[in-house]
Amino acid sequence: MSMMVTGLYAGLTGLLTVALAYRVVKLRRSHKIGLGDSGNSALSLACRVHANLMENAPIVLILMLVAETGGLPVFYLHCFGTVWIVARLLHAIGLTHGQGGYHFGRFWGVLLTWLVIISLALVDLLYFIQGLAKGW
Repeated sequence: MSMMVTGLYAGLTGLLTVALAYRVVKLRRSHKIGLGDSGNSALSLACRVHANLMENAPIVLILMLVAETGGLPVFYLHCFGTVWIVARLLHAIGLTHGQGGYHFGRFWGVLLTWLVIISLALVDLLYFIQGLAKGW
C-alpha cells in the first residue's frame, strides 16, 4: 500500500507548518527577538498559532496513516484530510484575528480538528476490533 492519501495531507500540513513558522521568524527578525517573545504580543500569538498546529498534527497524521493502512476507502480519507486542512487554516486565521480571544475561525478550527481526531480514532479502534474478531 502506497499511503499516498496520507502523504498528500502530510505534505500540505508540512507546507502550512513552514508558512506559520515563517511568520514567527519574520516577527522575530523585525523586532530583533532571538528567544522567547520579550513581551511582544504579536510574536507570542504567532508562536502559539504555530505550536497549536505542531501539537495536533502528529496525532492526526498517525491516525490517518493507520486508517489508510487498515483499508479506509480513499473517499473518506480525503474527507478527513480536507476537513483537517480547513480546520487548521480556520484555527490559524481565527486565533490571529481574534488575538487569542473568541473568533469564529478559532472555534470551528478547534471543533473540526477534534472531530477529525475522534472520528479517525474510532475508525482505527473499529479496525482493531475487526482484526480481533477475524483472529488476526
